Amino acid sequence: MTHVATTDPLAPFQWLDASESQADPLGEIFSVGFFRNLDPSEVVRRFSKGDDSGQESDFEELNDRMVEFLGKTGGGHGGGHVGVFRAGAWSVAIEPCGWWMTDRKALAELSRDCEVVAITRHDYAEPSLEYAIDGTIVTGHRLCYPHDRWGCDPDRLNDYMRELGMELDMADHDYVYDADEDESDSDISYSTVVPRAFALAAKVTGVSFTADMLDQPLLIGPIAYRWSPPDHTTA
Repeated sequence: MTHVATTDPLAPFQWLDASESQADPLGEIFSVGFFRNLDPSEVVRRFSKGDDSGQESDFEELNDRMVEFLGKTGGGHGGGHVGVFRAGAWSVAIEPCGWWMTDRKALAELSRDCEVVAITRHDYAEPSLEYAIDGTIVTGHRLCYPHDRWGCDPDRLNDYMRELGMELDMADHDYVYDADEDESDSDISYSTVVPRAFALAAKVTGVSFTADMLDQPLLIGPIAYRWSPPDHTTA
């Protein structure tokens, strides 16, 4: 009997599967960004708005700082810290319990004079992917709704997305989440959207974000971005 080898493009990213959050060291809320041709120290400086170049430490220390920050702020500003390491031509930034990488105003500043692919997983909001170049959002989408894209060139990554089985037309959309749904009835289940986003990022960057990357040294620094309520003051 002949066995045909198959390659699952999502396999390296199953540790990020939303249905296996208890096994995911990053938890249910986090962001990861890929910054082309920027050193980790420059990435940290951008997150700190020029106030910090980072200190070398590890993922455990990054989590400790995040927990301490959450205790002081109540969580409304995210995790407050980022850890960065180099991977080829890209620096990879990890933001535990945060979402600033896909905040469009913040991303416009973070992507100045460079290229950024950023992903946020947020199990209580809308996880998303953003691709930005030099302060402009080129394309982005909510992970569960790849047919609903935005940006100055929303179809830029369509070929890669099709290779990963993403449905790009509303008529083909099959991502509606139903807690009682049998995942076998869906071509693409809700639980695959985060691994699929990281597989897409890998196609763009050539960097596969695997679990063992959390074991290497990180350059850690503070995030200066803070949420503020809309100003409804009238003149």
